Amino acid sequence: MFDALTLHNFKAFRDVHIPLKPLTLLSGLNGSGKSTTLQALALLRQSWDAGFLSRQGFLLNGDLVELGTGVDVLNDQHEDEDIGITLFDREERAFAYRVAYEPRGDLLHFSADPNFSFYSDLEHQRGLFGHWFQYLRADRAGPEVSFPKAYHLVNERRFLGSRGQYTAHFLSLFGDEEVNPVLRHPDEAAPGLLSQVNAWFQEFSPGVGLAVEDIPRTDAVRLDYFYGGSAGISGSNPYRSTNVGFGLTYVLPILVACLASPPDSWLLIENPEAHLHPQGQAAMGQLMARSAATGTRIVVESHSDHFLNGIRLAVKNGEIPAGDVGLNFFRRPSGSSQPERIHPVVTPEGRLSEWPDGFFDQWDKSLDQLLS
Repeated sequence: MFDALTLHNFKAFRDVHIPLKPLTLLSGLNGSGKSTTLQALALLRQSWDAGFLSRQGFLLNGDLVELGTGVDVLNDQHEDEDIGITLFDREERAFAYRVAYEPRGDLLHFSADPNFSFYSDLEHQRGLFGHWFQYLRADRAGPEVSFPKAYHLVNERRFLGSRGQYTAHFLSLFGDEEVNPVLRHPDEAAPGLLSQVNAWFQEFSPGVGLAVEDIPRTDAVRLDYFYGGSAGISGSNPYRSTNVGFGLTYVLPILVACLASPPDSWLLIENPEAHLHPQGQAAMGQLMARSAATGTRIVVESHSDHFLNGIRLAVKNGEIPAGDVGLNFFRRPSGSSQPERIHPVVTPEGRLSEWPDGFFDQWDKSLDQLLS
């Protein structure tokens, strides 16, 4: 398992070193480098899936990310024209990928031979380069009348799609699989994935239930929502996903990924709080912390103080060790074009070692103005 990441001349960063904890939170102002961190990891995976990482270099445009050409990813303040991504394992061994700048190319070729010695280990079987890798982008699939199937991606790789577009197909195939007991909702005894999804949905919209149905003789699946009962049993008439709250379908891929991921899997997630009520945002933070505590590696970008507080509550309640949570706050100092990384520490009581200016503090600032 990789425990740290270094970026050189990649997008927002000229040079930065980022520890990767079981649960790594990326936060900061817009344009400060949060997405750059996620995209670097997704770029490695995309290049691996396409067969380029083992012999040629970085594929900038593909199913996970579309980064443009070399001119779009080279840092503006570069002192050399190499672009590098380096991973570090638990023994602090470095696995460096360095490519040459090609301004009009979207396949950037290696400028030095990388180290592939770890590929025979577990990391190749699951982890960042194996099965049970998920990258769920901010522009996830919203409500639709039906959702596509992807037989190889879902059956063999258990992939939900970078936009979560295959989540319905995944549930139709694996909805009866048992969820890790640590992740089961306390109000639901049934261990199956679909039952647990419905139980956790109560944190977002009380009374809602979800059912999945294959559409005969098509490569599509329906999602139907119900109110009352359990997944439609003694519930209301079914509603299409287009006729219920947008946030339910939007959060579904994240919920499924957290509940279904086995140990040593990787989840890269952007903005899990999108379209969720604050109560649901906090619940998502707690669930994600519990998922990370089972051995899933999660790197998540968020602007939500409610999501952060959900993580802090999980630490205080003993659901995840404080040392397994890494907080990263990126900001651009006045007069500098390069972001800096600040890393407040979570204490076992769920408190923070420091509150940098701009770090989830807008509520306090606004309240001070209202009370003045």
